Amino acid sequence: MSRIALYLQDSHDLRDGLDYVRYAEEKGFEAVWQAESRLVRDAIVPMAAYAAVTERIKVGSGVINNWTRNIGLLAATFLTLDDLAPNRVICGIGAWWDPLARNVGIERRKPLTAMRETVIVLRRLLNMERVTFEGEFIHVNEIELDVVHGRREPRHVPIMIGATGDQMMELTGEIADGAVLNYCVPPEYNDRALELLDKGARKAGRALEDLDRPQLIVCSVDHDHDRAIETTKMLLCQYLAQQPHIAKASGVSDEVVHEIQSILGWPATKEQINRAKHLVPDELVHRITASGTPEEARAKVQEYIKRGCTCPILYSAGGNVKLLIETFAQS
Repeated sequence: MSRIALYLQDSHDLRDGLDYVRYAEEKGFEAVWQAESRLVRDAIVPMAAYAAVTERIKVGSGVINNWTRNIGLLAATFLTLDDLAPNRVICGIGAWWDPLARNVGIERRKPLTAMRETVIVLRRLLNMERVTFEGEFIHVNEIELDVVHGRREPRHVPIMIGATGDQMMELTGEIADGAVLNYCVPPEYNDRALELLDKGARKAGRALEDLDRPQLIVCSVDHDHDRAIETTKMLLCQYLAQQPHIAKASGVSDEVVHEIQSILGWPATKEQINRAKHLVPDELVHRITASGTPEEARAKVQEYIKRGCTCPILYSAGGNVKLLIETFAQS
């Protein structure tokens, strides 16, 4: 396990996150990825904070969406982050999900076309080109990143797509630097994902080996096995209800999802989560997460690596984050 990364969401104080990232860097972690999903924390502010208090660790968005930031602002944002942490920034981007997108007034039509245009124009802007592009979603005329003070050379910011559906996975293989593989899925999910990435890569004259394949993995580590499983159930019941695309990819039955949804509100309260968590089967926790004792968690993560994950991105389900970091320490 030569590469390992940390994933941070919103289950901790933001300043505690700075401590976790510094500790992960000390323990040899390659990267930290910041979530941006529900209407809670955006990714960019924490990413800047992580970059400012570290020296080596890479900082990625895991993942932002391609609908809510104008392409010029998106490019300028990652230029700014690269100014703060040269060659340490990763742009993880995804197509977002309903009902959240719909509830804030965004119609996610033709997601493949929209993503293709975003990646093409973003890459050209970060390459410091002057860009004119007339697409279906992006319309820009003679724009470029306006660097007066600072580095004018092209920026190396890998663009990684957080793909879920088959067509988006294939597109990722064709146009992106890699894929942020999904979480809450069993290791064998990767077999199909790798086939699709390879198919897309071949369209662009590339091979699967040319694509990085970090993967989000829900991970709850505790010296008490049962306590680790209980912690994960609290997270799973919320995500299976609120992100149906993850439930589908996980193979969770509609009956279980609907029953959890009938209990959880939006946003879900701790009381509702505690009422619903018993609906998550133990078997599901073991199948789609790396939860349990340190030894059990390490063994499960190895299963994802054997199925093509190049860098596990460990998403702490809660509990002792420092123990998780120590469990997977590289130094």
